[in-house]
Amino acid sequence: MTQRIESSDYLLSSVLSPEQELIDIRISNGMIAEIASAGSLTPGASVTIESAGMQLLPGLVDLHTHLREPGREDAETIRTGSAAAALGGFTAVHAMANTDPVADTAGVVEQVVRLGREAGYCDVYAVGAVTQGLEGLALAELGAMAHSMAQVRVFSDDGKCVSDSLVMRRALEYVKQFDGVIAQHAQDPRLTEMAQMNEGIISAKLGLTGWPAVAEEAIIARDVLLAEHVGARLHICHVSTSGSVEIIRWAKARGIKVTAEVTPHHLLLTDSLAETYNPIYKVNPPLRTNEDVQALRAALADGTIDIVATDHAPHPRESKECEWSEAANGMLGLENALSVIQESMIENGLSNWKTIAERMSYAPARIGRVDASSGHGQITKVGVPANVILIDTKIRRKVSEMKSASKSSNNPYIDRTLPGQVLYTFLRGEMIVANGELVRPL
Repeated sequence: MTQRIESSDYLLSSVLSPEQELIDIRISNGMIAEIASAGSLTPGASVTIESAGMQLLPGLVDLHTHLREPGREDAETIRTGSAAAALGGFTAVHAMANTDPVADTAGVVEQVVRLGREAGYCDVYAVGAVTQGLEGLALAELGAMAHSMAQVRVFSDDGKCVSDSLVMRRALEYVKQFDGVIAQHAQDPRLTEMAQMNEGIISAKLGLTGWPAVAEEAIIARDVLLAEHVGARLHICHVSTSGSVEIIRWAKARGIKVTAEVTPHHLLLTDSLAETYNPIYKVNPPLRTNEDVQALRAALADGTIDIVATDHAPHPRESKECEWSEAANGMLGLENALSVIQESMIENGLSNWKTIAERMSYAPARIGRVDASSGHGQITKVGVPANVILIDTKIRRKVSEMKSASKSSNNPYIDRTLPGQVLYTFLRGEMIVANGELVRPL
């Protein structure tokens, strides 16, 4: 823990804007008070953050986070997960509904939001379940959750696919009433029974049951047509194949209201890692081929894929330190997401920081219908809430399990050297992270 700086006024001196202009920014009473060219603003009563050359970005927004509470506090809590988010530069996260009890009622989603407010590390928005108990049979209390204190606008059975076509159609029709969105986990359950990894040369070599690309692509194709038919908004979770990219590209060209996300791990890691038999690399959808990775990177760069979402999925040690076939699916993602994006998208010239601000802040806030008054997903300008982060992009650091805020350790990047580190995170002007550490203890 670093020493807390008690102030409501900060001067961020000589930072790089997303457009790569050197500027000064003054934060006062939670708001962006002044922006000027570098060296123009005097400290006055402000605490000066010596940030020459650091990259400024708006606070990141994650549309896909598993915080496990209520019910699986052995893996993560809303407090520890939101602290991990702040360390990764996220000022807002959307907590998925596969908790215990499932977040399929107004009472549960309100509890999630309340616990996020009490923790205070970032804003926590609840994602409501599409179906009761994630069972795929009957719609959950969509309207009640939308009109509750939590004001849910994103609904997902993530972890399970809404595989029944009629149930999916009814869900898409229902959420139109309040401009909601259905976020689909695209996985045909029959085509992926007992699946262990990506279906291909390596799965055949290892003798592990394959998860074929068509199991994802078939559901996406069906759902974009359903979304077109009823005129509803559809969001595709964790796209992982080149074929999925082509279907989404076709749907967008047709004018269908579809958006899509990709995870950091699907932009960097491949199915070759399964050859280690290390369950840390077991995830759903599975790591795919290098050809898929390249297609996903290109799609994120050109906007076919709208956003990066972490799919942060913590698990207790016993769920990962076991045989591959028995291990749970999922990886940690919040604390290292931006570094993975820097390596996979920035350093190879596929993207720039202005585009990453769009993919990791503006667009996810827009898709999730986050209230503009929160300051999330807003262009950094005078008069908006100060949700901003500062990144030292020149740092190269070895990822350490010991420095994580998460209760779990299923981090695929441990001992890997990654570029960049979030050094400061401000949530509506409050310094949450300073010098890469939390300013308030967990």
